[in-house]
Amino acid sequence: MEEKKKPSADVYRLTSPLFFTGLVLSLLLVIAAFEFKFYDDLEVVSLGQLESEETEILDIPITEMPPPPPPVLQQPEIIEVPDEEEIEQEVEMDLDVEIKEEKPVVKPIKIDAPPPPPQVEEKEDEIFMVVENQPEPDGGMAAFYKYVGKEMDYPKQARRMGVEGRVFMQFVVDKDGSLTDIKVLKGIGSGCDEEAIRVLKNAPKWKPGKQRGRPVKVRMSIPIVFKLN
Repeated sequence: MEEKKKPSADVYRLTSPLFFTGLVLSLLLVIAAFEFKFYDDLEVVSLGQLESEETEILDIPITEMPPPPPPVLQQPEIIEVPDEEEIEQEVEMDLDVEIKEEKPVVKPIKIDAPPPPPQVEEKEDEIFMVVENQPEPDGGMAAFYKYVGKEMDYPKQARRMGVEGRVFMQFVVDKDGSLTDIKVLKGIGSGCDEEAIRVLKNAPKWKPGKQRGRPVKVRMSIPIVFKLN
């Protein structure tokens, strides 16, 4: 059972009224403190009387500028003109002077003739590759290859093995047109190379090549074809 207290014995029942009362009194004191005015004893200082100083107005006289001095006029100098006779004498004296014009001296320019072209010494045994007039067989190359086909004896070994192709030959056409220094550049074998050398050795003479109108030795290269019928 909880014990019941008397309302008169409750200590906290007057707390709220007292709190609000104190709060109102404190606000009134704060407002009164701001509204209260303090007046200090101030010393009254007399400013006295201001002395008015009268400013004197000075009259400035108008100054007159003197007019500029008149310009100084200079009298023209009088030059004495000599008589006409004296002028004519002076002119005549000046005309007596001879004026010599120096003509420019033109020196002839010597033009040297161009030097002659160097002469090329041709050796007797020199072999040319290209000349002015190339060597050729009588009747042309067609007649020569006709001779080769007629003179050639197809090797039996090459015929048996079925060897065909071109044999590239090199030779020198001498000054008299004969074929010398006969070589095989590229052969096909099986007796064809030897047969090509034999045919060229028995070939008739060619027309020799010429350089500057003289017959010279010329190196030539031609193919010889081997083909089975």
